[in-house]
Amino acid sequence: MDVEGKIEIIKSFAEEIITTDELTNLFETNNHPVAYDGFEPSGIAHLPVGVYRPIILERLMKTGIRFKLLLADTFAWINNKLGGDIERIRDAGRYFIEVWKAAGVDINKVEVVWHKDIFDNPEYWKKVIFIAKNTSVNRTTRALAVAGRTESKQNPTAFIFYPIMQCADVFQLEVDICQLGMDQRKVNMLAREVAPTLGFDKPVAIHHPLLLGLKSDGTDKIENNISLKMSKSVPNSAIFVHDSEEVIRRKIRRAFCPLKQVKGNPVIDLIEKIIFNKFQEFVVSQRDGDEIVFDSPEELKAEFAKGELHPGDLKDSVANYINEIVTPIREHFEKNRKARELFNRIKRAEITR
Repeated sequence: MDVEGKIEIIKSFAEEIITTDELTNLFETNNHPVAYDGFEPSGIAHLPVGVYRPIILERLMKTGIRFKLLLADTFAWINNKLGGDIERIRDAGRYFIEVWKAAGVDINKVEVVWHKDIFDNPEYWKKVIFIAKNTSVNRTTRALAVAGRTESKQNPTAFIFYPIMQCADVFQLEVDICQLGMDQRKVNMLAREVAPTLGFDKPVAIHHPLLLGLKSDGTDKIENNISLKMSKSVPNSAIFVHDSEEVIRRKIRRAFCPLKQVKGNPVIDLIEKIIFNKFQEFVVSQRDGDEIVFDSPEELKAEFAKGELHPGDLKDSVANYINEIVTPIREHFEKNRKARELFNRIKRAEITR
């Protein structure tokens, strides 16, 4: 595959590339650059982690990129996930690996990194302190959104370390590309700023858009309002990979989807970011018995904007596709004893934390 083809693959899912010229040069000089994405292991996997990220990962690996999946166990500990119990958090990380395997990720072709292995390395903390010395308190607190936290004098002091540590991860992992969601943009920009001071090349930043929560209010620029993203903390606004067909259908039927409104529509968002990345076409079964076949999200959005599709018909069809996508994941945890035991431990931990 030529460089132009690789860039087009990345543009197919990225909301922002900083910068395209740097990415082009990277591909021209390195057949297998290294990218990473990081996840706090906590709770039950929802579509953004269990389906959307594997789609993006598959796209990236088609370009020859080698990928590191960072299980940010110590970040989850700092953020008090699962009651701050590190053993429960590590169980959640093992559970995530099972989710990705069930979603089709070839774990043998990616490098899974536990953050605690980095955390225990003195060289890592030298980078953390060096970055902290070269970053203002104001800049650090503005980046706290990466931890799902707002600026507050009541925050534990440990929260201040979160964005600085994430910035240091980039250099400790020796990656060429930071591939994360738009909600992580501020930290990636910080990494680019401090890289020359640390003696590293600036990492390329590839930011993908976030999935809208089902209770979206019609706003699509959710990097400016993180509360609108599909979040595990708002269960009725999120679809989980273990949800039954009945639950998926109920949640999608209640989703925000006004007639003719495309912008900020979470049902359209699922079609564009997930369904069309898993299937070549999208079929809407209408109440009169007819079917409409769409070959692209642009075609579907145009028809919906004209009022040619009823929101109820659209929702029912989306529920069918989402259920088909998560069924293999559900079945993996039903049939695989190890996976099922991990899932049950995480469910109990969520209840008792």
